[in-house]
Amino acid sequence: MSDPILDVRNLKVEFDTANGVIKAVDGISFQVQRGRTLGIVGESGSGKSVTSLAVMGLVPTPPGRITQGEILFSDQAANSTVDLRQVAQKQMQAYRGEQISMIFQEPMSSLNPVYTCGFQLIEAIQQHNPVSKTEATKLVIEALQEVKLLQSDEELAELVAQEQQLSDRNAIARAVQQRKKAILNRYPHQLSGGQLQRVMIAMAIACNPALLIADEPTTALDVTVQSRILDLLRDLRDRRSMSMIFITHDLGTIAEIADDVAVMYRGKIVEYGPVHQMFANPKHPYTKGLLACRPRPEQRLRKLPTVADYMQVQDEPNGEVKIFARHFDADAASALTAEVTAAETASRLEQITGESPLVTVQNLQVGYPVKGVFGQTTRMFKAVDDVSFDVYRGETFGLVGESGCGKTTLGRALLRLVEATAGNIFFEGRNIRQLPKGEMRKLRREMQVIFQDPFSSLDPRMSIGQAIAEPLKIHKVIRSRRNLNERVAYLLERVDIDPGCVNRFPHEFSGGQRQRICIARALALNPKFIICDESVSALDVSVQAQVLNLLKELQAEFGLTYVFISHDLGVVKFMSDRIMVMNQGKLEELGPADEIYNNPQQDYTKQLISAIPAGTLERIQELQTARGAMVS
Repeated sequence: MSDPILDVRNLKVEFDTANGVIKAVDGISFQVQRGRTLGIVGESGSGKSVTSLAVMGLVPTPPGRITQGEILFSDQAANSTVDLRQVAQKQMQAYRGEQISMIFQEPMSSLNPVYTCGFQLIEAIQQHNPVSKTEATKLVIEALQEVKLLQSDEELAELVAQEQQLSDRNAIARAVQQRKKAILNRYPHQLSGGQLQRVMIAMAIACNPALLIADEPTTALDVTVQSRILDLLRDLRDRRSMSMIFITHDLGTIAEIADDVAVMYRGKIVEYGPVHQMFANPKHPYTKGLLACRPRPEQRLRKLPTVADYMQVQDEPNGEVKIFARHFDADAASALTAEVTAAETASRLEQITGESPLVTVQNLQVGYPVKGVFGQTTRMFKAVDDVSFDVYRGETFGLVGESGCGKTTLGRALLRLVEATAGNIFFEGRNIRQLPKGEMRKLRREMQVIFQDPFSSLDPRMSIGQAIAEPLKIHKVIRSRRNLNERVAYLLERVDIDPGCVNRFPHEFSGGQRQRICIARALALNPKFIICDESVSALDVSVQAQVLNLLKELQAEFGLTYVFISHDLGVVKFMSDRIMVMNQGKLEELGPADEIYNNPQQDYTKQLISAIPAGTLERIQELQTARGAMVS
């Protein structure tokens, strides 16, 4: 194997906190080979993003600092190897963007909202290249075409000729230039998440870097958009012979992009090797747990395995961590892989749908006015367009589709958090669209929601005990302080949060713990109906498995009915009895979960299924074979 483009040796990064020094990265070593992708995978807090910041020289100081190690980078321009830790700040600025570029997780926070995308792209190029604005603009256009945010000149010419019915070459050329100018003049808020990520990739590759670091670049995207971004990154890597570090918490995504994998846990690399070896024969219990806890649409497990099923962690007095693999006897092993049979699924569906529905939706529409230049309403945008369905008692009704398809708007309309413009919503036979405010307020005890982002769902000024007690006070369900405290303690225990933490605040908990607190709050009033709106999308796959298992346990215990909203068909299929697919505000397909996955009728549903990262050894071999054929 050739000399690596990046060789990190015994790297340590520490942060000063109110609770003492935290070892975010604790003596890790790895290499990135030329033209290959190293995947760094681990949960939040494992140190993977801090590792990338250390390579870029972006560790915030204070409170952070690199205390040990070498970051050896092969400088192609100087034909020498440099230790980036020893490079002066001014010289490091030259390396950043020119030879090493980075794509961050959230493109909206990476781009300045007050400047156009074109201005920011041109600025990035001129920062590293002494070129005119005209030449920089040309390079920006080429980068946008390379990331397929803009068609090639030939495709643009053909497109504008058809759209504007032009035949004169000069007129077509002018129209092409106007189309290019239009994309450059857009502001970040005028682009979708996938388009914004393409802008960030275009910015990252504009100076033809030797190493690209992608930090969770697809985590916030729909599976279809994620699939297209992964295809794009693979294509750019292979055409440019570019090296890449791809950071994620999902081993399924790693299988789609990486050649080698480093698995991180609590600041250390616990397993390191070729991606096919990692999937074929994982050695470390943490790796085994990460691989097992991903919902696989082709299976219907009774419960998802978790990382805790595979390993036990022991904190030593000296600050070291010892990890022990859990021993599986025959019963424990079979419990982790127990599948629900087709007969059980059919029997449950027959039992659920044999009774009257809890919720009936008839021809529902939700529209938003589109304003003209002078503030007048020019038309109505139909976010939900003539949708009808039933939700049965005790059912989990999956609602799936890409961002913008109307699924969240529909969920909020069911609770009258947004008002429908037409149609009916019946809850236990009562049309909630016709209920006065007082009656609707009483009914809200029966209907609750768990939102996507638990941190923004909780008031940072309220302790978690106050947050859970608040709905009980508002609806005057419990008046005695003692009974109120007992109810809050019970709810916390039920979602596996220590009741002794009742006076702590949301920022003192992890993302998974905060989501459990939101679930406890939703259960406070003993509701019959809960809408889970992307309630696990922001969580690590290991934490996601715990929360999904908890939701299933609570459903069985309390007889809950869920509408489970997600863009991830794998997660939806694990949770749901039936699935409804939405596209552009309309009902695309509706049926039993297994039937929707195994025998989709609509092309849109087929696209959603095909975009799910397989995360299998067979998929890795398929990609490597295709890549080998292309290179040869």
